[in-house]
Amino acid sequence: MSTFDFNTVVSPFIKALPASGLAKFLEITANNPNIVPLSVGEPDFDIPEKVKEACINSINAGKSTYTSTLGLLELREAIAEDTFKNYGVKYDPKTEIMVTVGVSEALYVVVRSILAPGDEIIIPEPCYVANKACILLSGAKPVAVETFLENNFVPTIEDLEKAVTSKTKAILLGYPNNPTGAVISKEQIKIIGDWATKHNLVIVSDELYAHLTYGDNKHTMFTSYPEFRDRTVVLNGFSKAYAMTGLRLGYITAPAAIISAMNLLHQNVVLCANSTAQYGAIAALKYCQKNVEAMVAEYDTRRKIMIDAFKAMNIPLYSPEGAFYVFPCIKETGLTSMEFVEKLLDEEEVLVIPGSIFGSSGEGFIRCSYAYSQENLKIALERIAKFINKYRK
Repeated sequence: MSTFDFNTVVSPFIKALPASGLAKFLEITANNPNIVPLSVGEPDFDIPEKVKEACINSINAGKSTYTSTLGLLELREAIAEDTFKNYGVKYDPKTEIMVTVGVSEALYVVVRSILAPGDEIIIPEPCYVANKACILLSGAKPVAVETFLENNFVPTIEDLEKAVTSKTKAILLGYPNNPTGAVISKEQIKIIGDWATKHNLVIVSDELYAHLTYGDNKHTMFTSYPEFRDRTVVLNGFSKAYAMTGLRLGYITAPAAIISAMNLLHQNVVLCANSTAQYGAIAALKYCQKNVEAMVAEYDTRRKIMIDAFKAMNIPLYSPEGAFYVFPCIKETGLTSMEFVEKLLDEEEVLVIPGSIFGSSGEGFIRCSYAYSQENLKIALERIAKFINKYRK
């Protein structure tokens, strides 16, 4: 009997994709209960009660049918109200907002809708691991621009200028940043936005961690500058701020023309986002601000624990101002990021993420998440300090 080899028909776009840098580490955590993890970028808080109630009530009321492909209008209206209240930016809920299956789908839909084979898009690194994969799936070319600890992991215009060509169509930014915890100031947004305008580029701004900023570092939405609104697509969602990761709900705010174009892809790929999660998200936006504030306050306490611990180790560190990650530099150990992670796991049973999976400029760094209990953090940090002292050159 003959057999069919599917390897011969797999799309070259799929073959070109690198394996997810995060997947294998998440698998390690799942399979070894003795590991003390600082690896997962997922809130350790429960979903707010109001969200649970709204999801359950929607099911009990039989509200489990398809919604509009753009999402429930009531949810889009709540998103528009929340966006204006927090950032002073107005979007028409009927034509300028689309609800997606997490920000992962939002990113994919945006990239596939604006890029064609041969196009180039600039991606400052370190950055979220799926950015490059989505670009490769479109047949376009990701052009990495390194960012550095010395510049607080925000790209300089000089470096961006070196990367732009006649084929450059867009720039993809992510602030507050995963993995570095960096934020971008209002002044830096203006500078980069003016540069993008000069080169007539689309701006794609992933602002998923917008609600997770600390101290005086309130997030500024890229479209807070009206002059950038007509060329900017903003991604956001409910996973991080509302601890709703498994409900898989994100959204896009953008001009009506690109929302309409993206919806053609969205409706053919997923039709609509999960209806139960959408009812929960309405409750999140309307009733759960105090839950968000409580989570942010706890994250801030954990953030300070992490910063103080790494400073006590005399490890170079950008003090993160957003998200829930620290990105310490471990170059003085003489180990690569991957070697550091593997040895730390083997010798101390602590799991962190190698910075190198977030781009070449992440080499020599590790990502540590503080979406874990204070007790977990303190145990892990004690072991990391012991490990670093052993390998410090």
